[in-house]
Amino acid sequence: MPKLALPMPPHRLDVAIGQRIRERRRALGMSQVALAEAVGVTFQQIQKYERGSNRISFSRLVEVAEALSCPLGVLAEGLDAAAPVDQLEHLNELLAKGGALEMLEAYAALPTKDLRRAILKHTKALAAVEPQDKAT
Repeated sequence: MPKLALPMPPHRLDVAIGQRIRERRRALGMSQVALAEAVGVTFQQIQKYERGSNRISFSRLVEVAEALSCPLGVLAEGLDAAAPVDQLEHLNELLAKGGALEMLEAYAALPTKDLRRAILKHTKALAAVEPQDKAT
């Protein structure tokens, strides 16, 4: 009986591109359905692109960038096949946590560097506090 091949996990660059598509789409307040209609695919396909489970062709990536009103470089900037795997995986894990993207968007929207610095200091202090009661 032939052995079945185990499914390969998504490539880290496909996941990273998908996260950038999701971030840009959400920043614009665009739904997956609206992006899918603009590109000519199903919203399920957009979900797969955003998760990195389906690779996005270069021509489709150009269409997505146009639909998101951004230069292609915005979606691909800084991605490098030689980038440390651990670094991208760590970033992907952090962004996958509930509320992480919203927190990052809110942080980026703060009007001054001083305010961002204060929020960061406060957040780090909160993270260092051990919970008094794990039930709460």
